[in-house]
Order: sequence, then C-alpha cells, then structure tokens
Amino acid sequence: MSQTQQHVAVIDYGMGNLHSVASAMAHVDASAHIEITQDAEVISRADRVVFPGVGAIRDCMAEIRRLGFDKMVMQAVKEKPVLAICVGLQALMAQSEENDGVDCLDLLPGEVRFFGTDRTDEQGHRLKVPHMGWSCVEQTTAHPMWQGIEQNSRFYFVHSYYVEAADPQQLVGRCVYGKPFAAALSTDNLFAAQFHPEKSHTAGLQLLRNFLSWDGRRG
Repeated sequence: MSQTQQHVAVIDYGMGNLHSVASAMAHVDASAHIEITQDAEVISRADRVVFPGVGAIRDCMAEIRRLGFDKMVMQAVKEKPVLAICVGLQALMAQSEENDGVDCLDLLPGEVRFFGTDRTDEQGHRLKVPHMGWSCVEQTTAHPMWQGIEQNSRFYFVHSYYVEAADPQQLVGRCVYGKPFAAALSTDNLFAAQFHPEKSHTAGLQLLRNFLSWDGRRG
C-alpha cells in the first residue's frame, strides 16, 4: 500500500450496510484501501473511519459495547475523520426512544424520537412510517462535506426514528417529514448522516468522495 493511498476502516459490528458502503467508496476512489473490520488495530491505523448502522438500536448498542467499539469510536473522532450513517448517527446521541428507551453513546447531545403513527404533511395527508425513500436535504450550514452538492439535493432515507439535536451549532443538514428533523450533524472530525449516501446516487457518491478528501475541519 503506497503512502498516499487512503485507508478507510468500515466498522463491522454486524448491524450495518457494510458492503454497499465499501463498494460505493471503492467506486468513487478505486485507489482507496477500504477494509470492513472488527479489528481494533486496523481501525486505529486507518486514515478514516465509517460507522454505519441498520436495525434496532438496542441490538446495535449491545454489539457496539460488547465489541468495545464505543471506546474506539470516541477515540477515532478525536484523531481522524469519521462518517456515521443512519443508526450510526442515532447511536451517537444521548438516548433513543426505540425499544422502550436505550442509552446511546452520548457523544452528541440530543434524543432519538419515534415519528409516530399520526404524522401528516402540509396538506394533511398521512405520512407512512418508516420514512422510506427520497427526500430533500437542506444544507443549514456550509461544510466541506457538502462541496459539489446542490442545496436541497435528494438523499435516500429508511428510518422510523429521527434525531432531535440539542445543539443547533452541530446541525448541518435538515429534512422535513411532517416536521423538521436532523438529516446531518457535525462536530470535530465527525460528520453523521441519517440518510444513506451509498444509496443516494450522484449526491451520495459526491458526499463519499468529499469524505475521502475531508481533513476533519468544518471550514
């Protein structure tokens, strides 16, 4: 592996869309070394870390803690660019309402809330839960991860729970599904998205391309 080759560790705790994420990253940079791993040494040596997640938060948090990834993610955010995706974002919050209440990593202040069964749009039409499909994301704050992505670009979402961020300074992207919710948060070396960039075609691939060149600063 050359000195200039990007080494990206995709954390494998059995709950992520791992291969889709790895394939999408390899597509945007064929020279990058993308490694799906549970190995703490590999994660610590990597230039960048992806923290994905799919499924119930209780099961995700149990595996994260069992494998010691809670400490690894906390450390990685201090040292290198980290991209969290979907439940990976939710796991970073203080607590989730899912599964009768689950304590999360508390890296970011805020709660994960259930959309509910009575959510409606502006015309009063009932909205289905989970929120599944393409929705526009408003870039609420300029950020290097948005480079080359048009304002209100559409990204792909699949989730029944949404993040209610407590720190408006961390909000960099917002979506509306009956009411506004956090589509993307950022702090330190972390960019965390509720949507799936690996399923979001042009805009999503550009976000992954930006991640591979991002130095971890907000501007």
